[in-house]
Amino acid sequence: MSMTLTVPVTVSIARRVDPDRASEMVAWMRAGTALAEAFPGFLGAGWVQSGPGSPEWHMLYRFADAETLRRWEESPQRHWWLSSAQGIVEHTRVERRTGIEGWFDRPLEHSVDPVEPVAPASPPRWKQAVTIWLAFFPLSLTATLLTSRFLDAVPLAARVLLMTLCLTPLMTYLVLPRITRALHWWLHGQPAPWRDA
Repeated sequence: MSMTLTVPVTVSIARRVDPDRASEMVAWMRAGTALAEAFPGFLGAGWVQSGPGSPEWHMLYRFADAETLRRWEESPQRHWWLSSAQGIVEHTRVERRTGIEGWFDRPLEHSVDPVEPVAPASPPRWKQAVTIWLAFFPLSLTATLLTSRFLDAVPLAARVLLMTLCLTPLMTYLVLPRITRALHWWLHGQPAPWRDA
């Protein structure tokens, strides 16, 4: 029996619209979010205007995996929704993000008031690197000690292969989610939880 590993996919889209039509833009994006919410695998969406009176808008939405994202993106509902903004909205850039970096994303809101933008942002790269190292070092040390003790006769390449096959899912699905949850305050520059007490 094969096990399929799924990774959430975040799509970031830059759009331009006449600043005089900002209220139409917000209504249009709310309608799109409402349609997407009905699809299995939808994890959230949000949008921000680059600044007061700016024609630039940024929208993000996230699905549980590539397959649920594909179903939304190929759906008649989404095609109708996109076509309803022809002549109003110009799409300028699309970016998809998956993998380990996704653990560092802030939760996406279902709607964001353009007057008070709240853009999901990743922590600085050095903080991501420290967090990954904190998760990986004890796992790697333990695996190295165990394999050298119990699998000493196994060739080095085979031991490393076995270690990486075991450590990768452990890191992705068990250790990294927990450590990023525990260090969320530090990753996003917030006060330590014990200071709030």
